[in-house]
Amino acid sequence: MNREQNILRDSHGRDHAYLRISLTERCNLRCTYCMPADGVQLSPKSHLMTYEEIYDIAKIFVNHGVTKIRLTGGEPLVRKDIPVILEKLSSLPVELSITSNAVIIDRFIGVLKANGVNKLNISLDSLDESKFKHITRRHEFKKVYDNIYLLIKEGFKVKVNAVLIKGFNDNEIIDFINFTKDLPVSVRFIEFMPFDGNKWDMSKMVSYVEVMEYVNQAFVKNDIIRLEDAPNDTSKNYKIKDYAGSFAIISSVTNPFCDSCNRLRLTANGHLKNCLFSSSESDLLTLLRTGKPIEPIIQKAVQAKFKVRGGMDTLEKLQKPDLHSQNRSMITIGG
Repeated sequence: MNREQNILRDSHGRDHAYLRISLTERCNLRCTYCMPADGVQLSPKSHLMTYEEIYDIAKIFVNHGVTKIRLTGGEPLVRKDIPVILEKLSSLPVELSITSNAVIIDRFIGVLKANGVNKLNISLDSLDESKFKHITRRHEFKKVYDNIYLLIKEGFKVKVNAVLIKGFNDNEIIDFINFTKDLPVSVRFIEFMPFDGNKWDMSKMVSYVEVMEYVNQAFVKNDIIRLEDAPNDTSKNYKIKDYAGSFAIISSVTNPFCDSCNRLRLTANGHLKNCLFSSSESDLLTLLRTGKPIEPIIQKAVQAKFKVRGGMDTLEKLQKPDLHSQNRSMITIGG
């Protein structure tokens, strides 16, 4: 790493050591908060990064200080060359992890283990089969549920991500926490966030405060244990006394973690986003294909990063559709 240049430090003094790479815009589920009901315009295949280009771009980030890479999508495992991508990236000196909906992850147990991927984030927004079908628009609940148990049995460190939507699954908060009683998993409740086409409004969001109200009503105060958060953690972590697992809240809307943010995102078509909430992006892939250095573009993008939520530094701004409707749908950003 060239520490004199330090192209991954922004104007607020934040160093970015975590890169999330979306491998595909395609998915085998159709979650309502992620994908608009009428779908999305997919990038032509020729506009997407090849496995060689993913590796070349990732290597540049690693040379400048990235120590952690997470693969996302869409559903990253639907990409046919995922074994090659994992093999290439696992050769870099990084912690490699993946976010998946777990529908087909049982087919990749050996590949994940062979490439040192032992930390998995699994999306599961309801423990009720009918609700699962409603939010994903697919009949895959049993497969996902069984695969979570399989991953735990196989020794993977599993986090279960649940996006909370008021009036839909907020009544399952305690069920999810009880899911951690006998299983060594971390259930993470995520505040519903605004993206293009997901019909977001503040009234649908379940806040950090509201989650804790449910928790405090269901459990004795002394049994609710506040855990120490890791550096640059996005979540506030807890566990219930004597439970095997834990739970956490990611409050990107009401209580953002922007001060310690160390994340950058690379979309499947090779665009760099400096913030999940930002509507601006920088095209690295086109420049890479012309043989020109991408470091100046990376540095410019990092320097342009706002201090809070892509410039939406108040809840009032966040509620103005014109400020976030120009952002991508979540499925084309990468989870």
